Order: sequence, then C-alpha cells, then structure tokens
Amino acid sequence: MIHIMKADESHVEGISSVCTRAYWATYGETHSKDYIERVVNDFYNHARILREVTESNRNWGGYFVALENGVVVGAGGGGMIADEIGELFVLYLDPARRNEGIGTKLLDVITKQQKNDYGATKQWVSVQKGNMKGVPFYEAKGFTFQHEKVTQQNPMYVKLRYAREI
Repeated sequence: MIHIMKADESHVEGISSVCTRAYWATYGETHSKDYIERVVNDFYNHARILREVTESNRNWGGYFVALENGVVVGAGGGGMIADEIGELFVLYLDPARRNEGIGTKLLDVITKQQKNDYGATKQWVSVQKGNMKGVPFYEAKGFTFQHEKVTQQNPMYVKLRYAREI
C-alpha cells in the first residue's frame, strides 16, 4: 500500500535514487549524457536534498514522498511563484512504478498544500518538450498548454509551460 507523507532526513537517499533513475528513464534518449549528469549532480545530490527536506517555506514547500513498505517509490515538491500561483517543481516516480496512481497522489498532496496552506488558485508546471511521459499525465490532470520557453542553461532543450486553476 502506498503512503504519502512529507519527506524527512530518512528519505534523502530514496529521493535521490528515484529522481536520478526517473530522470535517466525520461531523458536518456533525448538529452546528452553530459547534460543529464549535470542536472542529476546539481539537483539530486545528497546535500541539496537534505537541505530541501529540512527547510521548507512558501517558496519551496518541501519534498513529499510516496512510500511502499518504507521504500521511496516517488517524490515531488513545489512552491509558490506569486501570491496566488503555485508551481510543481519536481515529480518523479520509480520508472517501474508508473501508471499505478502514485504520481496522482503526490500531485494531489502538493496541490492541497499550495491551495490550503498558501492560498494558490492557479498552478503551473514545466515539462521538457518531447517528454511523452509527463505531457499526457499533466494534460489528464487538467493542465493546459500555455507557451514554450527556451531554457537559459541549454537553448537546445525547450520547456512547455502548462497551467490549471485549482
């Protein structure tokens, strides 16, 4: 049975593992090895995740994890980008655990935090163009395409910006 909870220090390695494996599974065929390694090293390293599970505020609500028998099978988090606008910053699952409703449960708890705790009425998410794992998921959850955005880090990779009312 899947249990969703706010992450703590005991979940750091699990979050790092899930995010790293999911990032490789999502972008391994569309992004360069160097780019993926740089992203993984920057965002899913132990020190950063430890900080992100121990410090949370309006701008970063902290990580939430999906656990099964104490093992992290999914992780996600978001924060507020304006007074009434939230954003989902990260949502990854163990690649072998897709299509089980785990991502929906994580999105729901992050959305609830943004809406109930921070007063969000709208929610945004960015998805890499060509991410055919993420795009159908977010569209099924009511997000609608708003515009494309070229990333400053690498203009070769384009973000698709989606939003929904919450």
